[in-house]
Amino acid sequence: MNCPFCGNPDSRVLDSRPSDEGSVIRRRRECPACKRRFTTYERAQVEPLLVIKRSGRKETFDPNKLLRGLSLAAQKRPIDPEVLQEFAFGFEDTVKEMEITSEEIGLRSLAFLKELDPVAYIRFASVYREFDSLENFIEEVRKLDRKPGKGKKAQKMEEEDELNLADEVKLGTV
Repeated sequence: MNCPFCGNPDSRVLDSRPSDEGSVIRRRRECPACKRRFTTYERAQVEPLLVIKRSGRKETFDPNKLLRGLSLAAQKRPIDPEVLQEFAFGFEDTVKEMEITSEEIGLRSLAFLKELDPVAYIRFASVYREFDSLENFIEEVRKLDRKPGKGKKAQKMEEEDELNLADEVKLGTV
């Protein structure tokens, strides 16, 4: 470390201790040439997570942006805002690579919300999946409503029953 006073390229460490809960090392140094003392701080430099957008453009991951989207989906729902904040600000720690697609962020967010609250999930899905028709929206709700472990045949029969009931309601026979 160069001395900030005389520029001497050598310095002696007098004291070293952790700071900021162990994320920084504080070192007290002395220059052998001018005998002046100074403090340096050593911290790890972490490369930011890059998000690859649909257009191919890359931008730095912003947990606040993710939190905004989650908060909008969870608006007026019985969801603790701290849970959303923990997910958004802890998201970067779950990614092993240095880059992630925006699609992957959306899919992970959908999985998180699906477990947390079905209404928040549908709200987020409607924006993320860009539903262009009411049928797409209804299909997503039906997928969510399906019970795990039900076979395809049972689900098909249930869907047919729903369609028949809808037809009967239209005809006024129910």
